[in-house]
Amino acid sequence: MSRTRVFLRFLFGAREGVRIAMESIRANPFRSGLTVLGVGIGVCVVVLMAGLITGIRGSIQEGIEAAGPRNFMVMRMDPDDIQFVGDGSTPAWLRRPMLTLAEADRLGRVDGVEDILVSYPIRDPRGEAGGATFRMGSVEVQGVQTTGEGPGWATPRGAELLEGRDFVDAEFIDARTVVIISRRLAEELLGEGPATGARMHIRAGPSGGLPVTVIGVFEPQENPFSDNSAFQAIVPQSTAIRRFKASPSVNELVVVPSEARDQGEVEDAVIAALRTVRGLPPGEPNNFSIVRSTQLLEIFDRFTGVFFIVMIALSSVGLLVGGVGVVGMMLISVTERTREIGIRKALGATRGEILWQFLVEAGVLTLLGGATGLLLGGGFAALVARLTPVPASIPLWAVAVSLAAAAITGMLFGLFPALRAARMAPVEALRHE
Repeated sequence: MSRTRVFLRFLFGAREGVRIAMESIRANPFRSGLTVLGVGIGVCVVVLMAGLITGIRGSIQEGIEAAGPRNFMVMRMDPDDIQFVGDGSTPAWLRRPMLTLAEADRLGRVDGVEDILVSYPIRDPRGEAGGATFRMGSVEVQGVQTTGEGPGWATPRGAELLEGRDFVDAEFIDARTVVIISRRLAEELLGEGPATGARMHIRAGPSGGLPVTVIGVFEPQENPFSDNSAFQAIVPQSTAIRRFKASPSVNELVVVPSEARDQGEVEDAVIAALRTVRGLPPGEPNNFSIVRSTQLLEIFDRFTGVFFIVMIALSSVGLLVGGVGVVGMMLISVTERTREIGIRKALGATRGEILWQFLVEAGVLTLLGGATGLLLGGGFAALVARLTPVPASIPLWAVAVSLAAAAITGMLFGLFPALRAARMAPVEALRHE
């Protein structure tokens, strides 16, 4: 038998399998629907989780690119040592000293360092970091993320100045009570009118509250984890420390290397300078960590790997339910069409052709379930992207993997009924009533 003839016969078997599968669905909509739904749930979980992880990862990567991919952080903690523990023990990095303003100033003078960026969180009246209460007339907004920043604060934050101006040197030197607020905060306090020049009141920390002047409005980078990041305010570093009593000690600072210097050399120089300032003798490990921007993606990938395993487990349950339904449907189909199978074998159909036809039928059922799950997962992902800050997007690999998994599941679970049909003796099949 020529290869072309074999191919045509298998193509005919596939066409017949598709036709019979569609007829079976129309004849048994409830039973078929349960099978399709089981596979669809499994595929929906895969697609939705893949969309969430891909969207968040893309947002983090965009933030890194906007902030400067060559920048690196000096941190109190080591992200590589983060572990989930339930014994109540204190992480080792909590015993490390905080980074101080004096240390930031010393690192700023290291050869090859272009700038040191430090954020000083302003505590709210209850003592919680990063919050403050803004009041303009009778309108009040609580929990505004307020930080003291230095020159060049907008770039690493991925912020865009929309109105007004940035801080000038005199405002840093004199610790003036000026503020740059986010667009959402300006709309909440002032409506649609211009915000520059407005006078408002900030209540934060032990200061009891101070009147400030708005000099600009900015658009912050979207935070996929919280919509509260839209309400932000920036004051000069000196104002945060002297006026609002922000702590001069921080958990991290950002180092901007010079473009003319190798990043690795600048990292080594920063490590040496900070070890000298802290008086660490040779051989003693660092009590701080150097974290590159690219490491943040690696840490994210490591943590999302756990969710990916959970995703596979959940989707496997759905595929298993669908697979069991396929076995039941195909066994019923084989029983109902026993006489037809006998006639086809008597007319020359081979075992392989019978097997192929039933496998295609099973694959079509689960492939429909996969398409249903793909539509559901895509719909949920679009809903999440619309209603939340998470930029969920479905990657092409998730579509391909989901449909392939659905089709393979159908064929694997349909293998037993298909083998049963293929092994029927023609004479016994023809006797079947």
